[in-house]
Amino acid sequence: MATFPSIEPSYGLRKTSQPKTRIVQFADGYEHRILFGLAAHQNAEVYDLAFNNISESDSDVIEGFLRSRANDNASFTYSPPSEGFTKTGTYSQSSSTTVTITISDHGVAINDVLTIDYTSGSAVDGSFVVASVTDKDVFTVVAAASATNSGNVSITLAGAKKFVCETWNKKINYPNRATITTTFRQVFEPWVLQLLLVIYKM
Repeated sequence: MATFPSIEPSYGLRKTSQPKTRIVQFADGYEHRILFGLAAHQNAEVYDLAFNNISESDSDVIEGFLRSRANDNASFTYSPPSEGFTKTGTYSQSSSTTVTITISDHGVAINDVLTIDYTSGSAVDGSFVVASVTDKDVFTVVAAASATNSGNVSITLAGAKKFVCETWNKKINYPNRATITTTFRQVFEPWVLQLLLVIYKM
């Protein structure tokens, strides 16, 4: 999957969220809210980004990249500014593959992919998917093997997500300088769909 060029947008970007919630309204005024689809895919984000007064060559790189993604109907990977983080805390694993991690206000959700560094104890570092979230301070991941461990831990959540860009605008401010405004819409794609797209293009 292609990655958006490493050109930083201007500050003043806007992120819009609209969870997919279905509302059933009853005659007596009560209502019931239902999640529609997978819980991890409820809140596709939309970013309005502006690349203000960048060089003409950088604007050509961005425009060429977006045009290529439009031509191959493919999403791309992008890390929005200020997304992702690194936090520290403790972990415990007791004769099982479940690793319980405690970090104050961890900020992770089920299915987030974390890079985990076990800074003490004998647990094996690596990339892990969040299996469950107990509360705002506790979540679990699944280790490759059953063991008993405990110690300190550092987690990193990368901000990279999958997006498509269906509209963008380019303005030539003056010679050799340009502004590009874009709208990036987050998408969720199963690996099977990506495989079918690859086969289709062969």
